[in-house]
Amino acid sequence: MDAGFWHQKWEGNDIAFHENEANPLLIKHFRSLSLAKGSRIFVPLCGKTRDIAWLLTHGYRIAGAELSKIAIVQLFTELGIEPKISSVSELEHGQLEHYSATNIDIFVGDIFNLSGNMLGQIDAIYDRAALVALPLEMRNQYAAHLMQITNKAPQLLICFEYDQSIMSGPPFSISNEEVNHHYSESYELNLITGINVLGGLKGKCAAIENVWLLKKIDALVTYNPSFKLHDL
Repeated sequence: MDAGFWHQKWEGNDIAFHENEANPLLIKHFRSLSLAKGSRIFVPLCGKTRDIAWLLTHGYRIAGAELSKIAIVQLFTELGIEPKISSVSELEHGQLEHYSATNIDIFVGDIFNLSGNMLGQIDAIYDRAALVALPLEMRNQYAAHLMQITNKAPQLLICFEYDQSIMSGPPFSISNEEVNHHYSESYELNLITGINVLGGLKGKCAAIENVWLLKKIDALVTYNPSFKLHDL
């Protein structure tokens, strides 16, 4: 799967994956991140998701990354916001377009060209459409890159689990074992809930939609004033 697949989807308005309302699982479980209002949330491969409007309305700042310029033009039109558009790049990274306005920054282009310096401080990640959008050979690269550019910010991760032999993605099936493979060395993993997809995924096969809370493992050793060298 290459960039052309997604460009064709947006150019042909073949976007059945787009939801017209904020995702109910976001609304129900976002509080589990325990974020203060004004926190900056990264939404990777965001498209024109209505989740962004919900987060903005509830007092959060948004950063996003999206391959399709069409999606982001539509996003800002539907938000009723006129963005400032500029180009950003670093010597070792390709060029991205930066659409910005009050409380929102969207980087248009290949997410793998987005660096932590470009992105800036991130307080949490909301991944509902990124990990599931990528084929197996790209998911390892994506997970590592996501942690690098966000300094392993906590995540609310939503993904599907189903028999991949019955239906090809996207969205791809992400097993619990795969989530552990990508993230267990850096995060404490908590499977908040798993719900059956009503009517099956795309009406084709039974699926479970899992909601994960990922919190960064604190690698720092707490100072203990009673500790003595001979205790070793």
